[in-house]
This record gives sequence, structure tokens and C-alpha cells, in this order.
Amino acid sequence: MVLVDNHAAKDGAEDGTLVDFRGNPVDKSRTGGWLAAGLILGTELSERICVMGISMNLVTYLVGDLHLPASKSANIVTNFMGTLNLLGLLGGFLADAKLGRYLTVAIFASIAALGVTLLTLATSIRSMKPPECDSRKGHCIAASSQQLALLYTALYTLALGGGGIKSNVSGFGSDQFDPSDPKENKSMIYFFNRFYFCISLGSLFAVTVLVYLQDNVGRGWGYGISAGTMVLGVAVLIGGTTFYRFKKPQGSPLTIIWRVLFLAWRKRKLSYPSDPAFLNEYHNAKVQHTHMLRCLDKAAIIDDSATANENSKNRWIVSTVTEVEKVKMVLKLIPIWSTCILFWTVYSQMNTFTIEQATFMNRNVGNFAIPAGSFSFFLFISILLFTSVNERVTVRIARRLTHNIQGLTSLQRVGIGLVLSVAGMVASALVERLRRDRAIHDNFKIRAFWLVPQFFIVGAGEAFAYVGQLEFFIREAPEGMKSMSTGLFLSTLSMGYFVSSLLVSLVTKVTKGSWLKSNLNKGKLDLFYWLLAVLGVINFLVFIVFSMRHQYKVQRLSSLEDSTKELKDWKDLTLGNKEKKLGAEEKEEA
Repeated sequence: MVLVDNHAAKDGAEDGTLVDFRGNPVDKSRTGGWLAAGLILGTELSERICVMGISMNLVTYLVGDLHLPASKSANIVTNFMGTLNLLGLLGGFLADAKLGRYLTVAIFASIAALGVTLLTLATSIRSMKPPECDSRKGHCIAASSQQLALLYTALYTLALGGGGIKSNVSGFGSDQFDPSDPKENKSMIYFFNRFYFCISLGSLFAVTVLVYLQDNVGRGWGYGISAGTMVLGVAVLIGGTTFYRFKKPQGSPLTIIWRVLFLAWRKRKLSYPSDPAFLNEYHNAKVQHTHMLRCLDKAAIIDDSATANENSKNRWIVSTVTEVEKVKMVLKLIPIWSTCILFWTVYSQMNTFTIEQATFMNRNVGNFAIPAGSFSFFLFISILLFTSVNERVTVRIARRLTHNIQGLTSLQRVGIGLVLSVAGMVASALVERLRRDRAIHDNFKIRAFWLVPQFFIVGAGEAFAYVGQLEFFIREAPEGMKSMSTGLFLSTLSMGYFVSSLLVSLVTKVTKGSWLKSNLNKGKLDLFYWLLAVLGVINFLVFIVFSMRHQYKVQRLSSLEDSTKELKDWKDLTLGNKEKKLGAEEKEEA
């Protein structure tokens, strides 16, 4: 097995220079390009098949086989997905600070393969499950903590591996193309399209083929195929080592943020300098100094400990104005970040309670019973459909109306996504009320296709919100912190899942379990959906306030350029007047 010489890569890759696995300058005819990118895409396809094949149908296993309460089952799924996205920050930090993207993806993909293998064992070994329910007494024994131990170990091992892959695989794939080469730069654009296609393709395969195997053949078979796919993905990734291009780890922007915050806190008792020009490297700053979050400026104060020349260069003693301003720019994204979380809380219901709804509905098409988890198919179809419609129709119409080349700004996209998420919860509440009333009063199961509208609406919302959030965090992040922006985006997904778990726990405690029951016919799930809809409206109003106050980085730069131009014009005018005056005086003397 061939592994990259990381030390050689570090020596040979200065300032982002690409090298091969031996640390030598790349030969474009032998490395990178579509062959290398295709092998990397295989790893992402494998990860998506594993994660979506598990998360979209796990709640039915927890409720049906392990006899856990619906609220606890939903929390297990959302905590798993929340942890997976949160660990993307760890994967990004390790790749930027030390390991590089290739080694990080290879290591974490191996961890993911181990996690799915453990999950296969946890769902196949009979002693890991409680006895079947007594149909006569209607009594079920829930799985014990010992039986759940292996399941939890498997899920969080997979979460660790998946998080490391998710935060690095797209960046490693784009490294295979040289943006300074017009032909390769065009290929890079197609790479991101195909990357999203692989995500969607893996998701569709997972919610159709794998979910069917899990429900009708056995969980062991369904998860076993996922494990085999992940192992194959790792083998393909490592097998293509000689074809890849590598970049040297440049250091994580998280380190800069932590350092500035630490120094600002340590120097909090110092007085501000009389003039900002006394701050460290003020005149060499690459970013204009601002008075926003002025407390952070103290990190750049040159105190007694930094008077020596060597100490003033030590970034753990004093920061630069550039570093401080970059941290300010990141912190300025937090208000918008906070209002993006609830969208993913709504989205998480699509693979928890909505799937549980399907188990209480008529899922038959002729003699074939569609697995409950396979109804997520309509979610991904909606996402693909609206992603295409947005680019070909919505954006073009918006360009004509707004005369803006973007058509819709990133925050406008997010806003539309938030509105659709509220509409999705309203549809979910109405359908659940109808389903429960017909089940209780008429002893009749309505068709599961009544769930299509809520899948469709929330899927359309993701097509707007996902693209808008990702574009916002990437565009608005300071230079040199683009990987940090991806981490911020992933953290909104993570927090959304965790907020869902928190809400479920609070609602269960406050209502004493009367809303969220394992038997949905005895619960009031529709009221939980209405609660999310109301929270969504409040969140949207807060988002409107924050977005109106936010000034895009491009606008700030434009304002700065306009001010510079005005100053230049004023100087030219002043100098011109002086020259005219001098000329007149010379003529007078003559």
C-alpha cells in the first residue's frame, strides 16, 4: 500500500504549491484531473450511502425492534447526526493544522468503515436485541443499556469518521484542479456539480435499495452492504494515492481565533491606545481597522511583555490588526448563523417523526409495501428539482426584476428557505391531524402519499437554504479562513439536530409524554409540528432584522473603494487648483 510522504509534502509545498505523493512538483499529465477527482468522489459516494442509509431508517429500528419510546428514538437519531456534523470542525482543524486533507480523509474514512461494521454486528447479534413483544398482552420490553452500548459505540464511531470525511473531501477533490489553468478551472466548476450529484445519487440509493433490504431482508444485510461500500471506498482512495496532488497544511484559522480571544481576555484591563495607529502592525494591516467589537483590539496592544522586537513577532504575546479584524469579521457572521439553525431542526423531522408517521399509514402499492424510510425519496427528488429550477428559472427572473447579476442574494435564498420550512411544518401538522382523526374515529389508515407535500416543501426549502447558507459563509468569511466558513455552515446543521433533541426532551417533560408517544394514534404529534411552525415564524422575523443590518463584505469593500476614489478626486482637484493658482501667479510676475 502506497502512502503519501507527508514530510516531503511539507518541505515541497510552500505557500499552497501542489506536489505529488513524493513531495516533488506535480506533473499535470500524470496527477490530478478527473481520474484523481473521480476516485475521491467515490469516497464521498460511499460515505453518503452509509450515513443516509442509516439515519433515514434508524428510527423505525429503534422503535420497532428495540422497543424504545418514539421521543428517545428521535433524539438518538438527531444526536447522531448533530455529532457527525459537529465533528466536521475537528476534521477540518486536523487537516488544516497538521495532517493535510488526504491523510485526514483516509484515516476518517477507515474509522467510518469500522463504525458501520460495528453497527452491522449490533443489529445482527440476537443478544443485542430485547425479546419480541407479547402480542396478547401488548407488552414490550425495551432494550437494556447493555444492549444499547454496542449500538451507541457504532453510531458515534461512524459519526467521527463521517465528520472527518465531510469537512475535507470536497476540498481535496478541488485540489486536483489548477485554478490558474483555464481548462482545469472550468473542470473544477463541473467537479462541484458532480460532487453534489454524487451526494444525491448516494442518498437516493440509500433510501430506496438499502432501506428496502433493511426492512424486508434484514438490518444485518442492509448495514453489511453499507460497510462493504465504505471499505471499498477506502481501498479506492488509497489505491489512487500516486495520482493525487497534495497541498501543505497551512495552519488552522481556529488557532488565530482562539489566540485573539485569549489575548483580548488577558489584556482586558489595559487601556486603549490614544490612537489605533499604536496597535501592532496597524500600518501593514491587510484589512482596514474598524471600531466594531473594539474590545478585541486589546489583543493587538503592544504592552511591556511585547516591547522586545522578538516578542512583538510572537503571536501568543500580541496579535496583529489584520488577525483581529479577521476575527471580527467571523464574529459578525454569528447573528445570521444563529437564525439558520432552526431550519435544520425542521429538516431533522423528515428523518424522524415523519418516517414514524409513515409506519402508521397505508404504504401499499398493489401487493408491494413501500418501506417507511423510502418515502425520503420525495425529499431528495424535491431538492434536485428545485436546485435545477432555481438556477435555470428563479435566478433568471430575479435578475430581471432586481437588475442584480446574482439574481437572489445569499440571504434572500436563506429567507425563502426559512419561509418554506414554516410552510412544511404547517403541512405536516394538518396531515398528522387528518391521519390521527381517521385512524381513531374511522379505524382507517390514510395513504402514506399524504406525506409527499411536507417532504416536497421542506426539500424545496433546502434547495434555497443550503445554497444560500453555504454561499453566505464562504463569501463573507475573511481571506485565509474559507475552510472555517465550511465549519460554520456544518455547525448550523449540527446545532439544528441538537436543538431538535432539546425540544423533544422539553416537550416530553412539559406535556408528561402526552404529545410524543410511540403509538402516534395516542399522541399529539400535530401540536409539536405547530410549535415548530410558530418558532419558525419568530425565527424568521429575527432573521429579517439581522439580515437588514448585515452589510455584505463586497458592499463594505465597494464603500471603501468609493471613499478612496472620492479622496483621490478631492486631492486631484485640490492639487489642480493649486497648480492653476501658481500658474496665474507666475504669469502675473512675468
